[in-house]
Amino acid sequence: MKEMLSIIIPTYNEKDNIAPLVERVHRALSGRDFEIIIVDDNSKDGTIEIAEGLSTRYPVKLFVRREEKGLATAVIHGIKQASGNIIGVMDADLQHPPEVLPDLLKAMEGGADIVFASRYVEGGGCPGWDLTRKIISKVALMVSHILLPSSRRVKDPLTGFFMFRRENVTVEHLKPIGYKISLEIMLVGSFKNVVEVPFIFKERSAGQSKLRPQQQIDYLKHVFSLMARTGEIKRFLKFIAVGISGTLVNLGVLKLVTMFTGWHENVQLIPGIEVSIITNFLLNDFFTFADRRTGSKLSFFGRLAKYNLVALAGALINWGIAALLVNAGLNIFLSDFIGIVIAFLWNYFFSTIWAWK
Repeated sequence: MKEMLSIIIPTYNEKDNIAPLVERVHRALSGRDFEIIIVDDNSKDGTIEIAEGLSTRYPVKLFVRREEKGLATAVIHGIKQASGNIIGVMDADLQHPPEVLPDLLKAMEGGADIVFASRYVEGGGCPGWDLTRKIISKVALMVSHILLPSSRRVKDPLTGFFMFRRENVTVEHLKPIGYKISLEIMLVGSFKNVVEVPFIFKERSAGQSKLRPQQQIDYLKHVFSLMARTGEIKRFLKFIAVGISGTLVNLGVLKLVTMFTGWHENVQLIPGIEVSIITNFLLNDFFTFADRRTGSKLSFFGRLAKYNLVALAGALINWGIAALLVNAGLNIFLSDFIGIVIAFLWNYFFSTIWAWK
């Protein structure tokens, strides 16, 4: 017997979309045991009344929240009310095509613990997006992949269209902020087999977009919350501490070089950069990335080689920016410090995604 599926759909002022959405879900899941759980945040446009009418013709359960609001918490409310063993989540604005639901189910029945409808795997896409929206999406994705390494298992962990087995998530442990409930569930839950299937993100045909600048702030808050709960905030702080020590080493060596050599100022920058690269690698290997070091397939010298490539690029950035500022008349120590900060950001990015992958 096939497992029951519960589709959770958060709504707020979606009167023009909710009926066609439910009808398309019903057609897509024909022959399956499923329920549609609509969690509405007290819409004033008639969404509630339409959903109530749909419940007489389709397997729809409607829950209206009068006090609490927000997409992520609406999904959690829906999970608590769900009867199915498999939980699906999708938006109400028809940007998530219900016709993709059978593909997600197929992946679940094939052994997946969680499956994401992805815009960024082959066959997926966002054809209607302008350049600004594409940049915002890619930057948000990059932030997730850098600061939350576990999210790298998925190319599109920020999608709102996904399915998972409810036994892999303890609802009480979920503490989302904002809209990115898929990221929360993926990182807080326990999922061994993670799968992505492609889908084309559709443009909204009716209603108003809920995208607001506050969502970007909420997303950053959510990322740092997850960093704290998954332990990645400690790694970031360790990397900063190592970076500070490298800065002191760099500036200390620079001081010695300026005291005992008559080299050109641009050349005087090089020894401090090189010594700080070596000390930073040793500290990061045995301190910041100790957990990855013990499980790494690379030898000590393999990791050193990869880090040197990362650090070499960072060193060139450090040296180039500092030299440029010195030639512009800025104090050599201040110029070097600015170069160090920018190189630090570069090094953290590529250390987390490559050197200690």
